[in-house]
Amino acid sequence: MIACIKCQGPIGANRINTDNYLPCPNCGSKIRINVFPAYIRKAPKAETGQILIIDDDASCFYHPSKKAVIPCSSCGRFLCSLCDVEMNGEHICFSCIANKKSKGELKDLETHRTLYDSVAIRMAVLPLLFFLWATIITAPISIYIVFKYWKKPSSIIERSKVRFIAAFCIAAVQIGGWSFYFHELLNK
Repeated sequence: MIACIKCQGPIGANRINTDNYLPCPNCGSKIRINVFPAYIRKAPKAETGQILIIDDDASCFYHPSKKAVIPCSSCGRFLCSLCDVEMNGEHICFSCIANKKSKGELKDLETHRTLYDSVAIRMAVLPLLFFLWATIITAPISIYIVFKYWKKPSSIIERSKVRFIAAFCIAAVQIGGWSFYFHELLNK
């Protein structure tokens, strides 16, 4: 919907793309609104996989054979549905995301995650292979990691909790082994 810049009231389609300044129907301010014709025209239905670009329609800046669906909120380039990224209620192209990221303007952009399930399994298994005595420290740490990060998102790609379960089981066996060892040592 197109709104008046002064009163934010809706503007009807009859006041768009005229040659003259017309009064706003809500506040009476003189306004002239020019928009791309495809913005107000209902899109024709296309068959699946077919791309329909009409003479008045814009094409995507990055994919000239695809129909633009929305302009970028930062640079104004027309974007197709493949290039449109919605972030914080804005539609942004990937070049603007890269520019904002390099300038440090995107604080909430997640670019990596620590895979705590992998950390827990490594803490449980690697000392077994190299320094068996280190398991007295790494096994409790592994169990701590399992309980602390069980509900945290593991990866952008969905992963199961199998690594957490395996890490817990391996670490529990190690702690049991150390308990048995110290129990036998003290009972001699």
